[in-house]
Amino acid sequence: MLQPERHTLFLPSEEATDALGHLMASHLVPGDTVLLTGPIGAGKSHLSRAIIRARLGRMEDVPSPTFTLVQTYEDPAGDIWHADLYRLSHPDEVLELGLEDAFATAICLIEWPERLGAYAPQDAIRLSLTPEDEGRRATLCFAGRPALAGALNG
Repeated sequence: MLQPERHTLFLPSEEATDALGHLMASHLVPGDTVLLTGPIGAGKSHLSRAIIRARLGRMEDVPSPTFTLVQTYEDPAGDIWHADLYRLSHPDEVLELGLEDAFATAICLIEWPERLGAYAPQDAIRLSLTPEDEGRRATLCFAGRPALAGALNG
């Protein structure tokens, strides 16, 4: 198994967060999952919104899926699923949402992934956001993605 790489970036503004979303969007393909962790208000939905808009190539209304649990977006290159699992009470509820199948066929952006339990894809990109000063610190952990690693280092 490949050793995971760890990349840490300071994002001083919303524009910097959008730029990370655009960079990530260009490296995601169907079957990829991004697990977004961080406290309420850390920027998980903001980053997800930036990724979705960059993938779609247009300004799209991207509401937080806090109450709907899952929002899907049709992209000719592969659908995008944006999930907020904060309100789930048991990992088995993931099956009712259809996420297990989406992990194999769509780009999945998952907020509050600790609610997935054992259903969390092992090869997912793990992205933690932590408020810091006026911005946020992003820590990404992943394995086997040399192009993404190069872009983050560049």
